[in-house]
Amino acid sequence: MVMPATQWKLPPLVKVYEALGAIGDGRVRLEDSRRATVVSSDGSKTYEVETSADGREVASNDNGSYWQGYLGYPAIAVLLARGFYRPPANVTDALAGVAWKELNRKFKNDWARTIAEVGKELEQAGHDPDAVRSEAEAVLSFLRALRPVRGKRIRPPAEKSATETR
Repeated sequence: MVMPATQWKLPPLVKVYEALGAIGDGRVRLEDSRRATVVSSDGSKTYEVETSADGREVASNDNGSYWQGYLGYPAIAVLLARGFYRPPANVTDALAGVAWKELNRKFKNDWARTIAEVGKELEQAGHDPDAVRSEAEAVLSFLRALRPVRGKRIRPPAEKSATETR
């Protein structure tokens, strides 16, 4: 008997921002038609993501996907890199270079505070934080409509030591 596929929970909005930033930073690498890797914003981890041809079945070994059951930013970034949804370059460029792990730690994973801080940084850099938020919400709507289901569970990677990330 085949078990029915479990649908991913929708991620917090900040994870869409992180995915857009991963695209802007060029941290997504498509290995073949199914497999991809995404390097974390601080370079300490490399996540594995597998997608079906239509993007409906997704497996990812980031912490959010593995432990919290929502579609994590590496999986979202891979869906974007594969062209299932194409965010405008001005938005991905605006979010390039954001130190997500540092911000999330600073604000103790208070996603609203992280987004507010990123909004201030965007404004100071001459970007439109409202346009970025609007695009992040559009990606969430795309995910809601896609209704992706879980692929196989892959354990999250261990953090590389400081010498390995240099």
